[in-house]
Amino acid sequence: MRWINKTPGRPFALFLTVLPFVLLMIIYAMGSDARRAANPADKLLPPPSQLVDTAARLVSEPDRRSGEILFWKDTASSLRRLAIGVGLAASLGLAFGLLIGLLPVAHAGLNSFVAVISMVPPLAILPILFIVFGLGELSKVALITIGITPFLIRDLSARTAELPSEQIIKAQTLGASSLAIALRVALPQILPRLIQAVRLSLGPAWLFLIAAEAIASEDGLGYRIFLVRRYLAMDVILTYVAWITLIAFVLDWCLARLSRRLFPWAEAA
Repeated sequence: MRWINKTPGRPFALFLTVLPFVLLMIIYAMGSDARRAANPADKLLPPPSQLVDTAARLVSEPDRRSGEILFWKDTASSLRRLAIGVGLAASLGLAFGLLIGLLPVAHAGLNSFVAVISMVPPLAILPILFIVFGLGELSKVALITIGITPFLIRDLSARTAELPSEQIIKAQTLGASSLAIALRVALPQILPRLIQAVRLSLGPAWLFLIAAEAIASEDGLGYRIFLVRRYLAMDVILTYVAWITLIAFVLDWCLARLSRRLFPWAEAA
């Protein structure tokens, strides 16, 4: 039997899923031991036991000056900015995606413009956002929104344009207006793709969030990482990186579950 036709059973599939993470932990532990054997004061690769102790301290000990647990404060601030930015981008992407995908006039007027805008590196306009909107929350949310909205528009407009023309013709034959076609025919079929597009855009959204927080912020996960780098506090940095990765994974998993729950027909297709 060819390898392309072999499907692992459930226990073996679970083993294969866990294996890369275990190997990564083993390689890290070996690298940490090797560096500390050469230099006991090495800070680049703290041992796993130190990472565990640091994580326990970060999630439980309040700050001496404010009395708040900074770990949870940073998490709440970053998640708030991410939710607002991605929410705005998803709304704009859905609206303009339907508009460009359904209306030939809108396609002619906006499609090329969105394609060009999507080529602008969002991080390159971050200084402009700080100048225009200041160093507060608005500039950070704006970077996330501007960074992923063009991708969402292009993806959703292409999916809308791929809808069978027979559906549009039948709806018009039954007397449906353009708005009714958008809401009753196109929208239900585009919503599953919106969730998938948001899942794909979460990676860039995190990148823009961390960059904005690192440059100008008083709290947030990105702010804390770049604050402690000057002290070479790799145990804190790695703990925050692992936490960001876990949050991103949980968000992606929740969106996947939501898509399967709301649109099982799309998942089956």
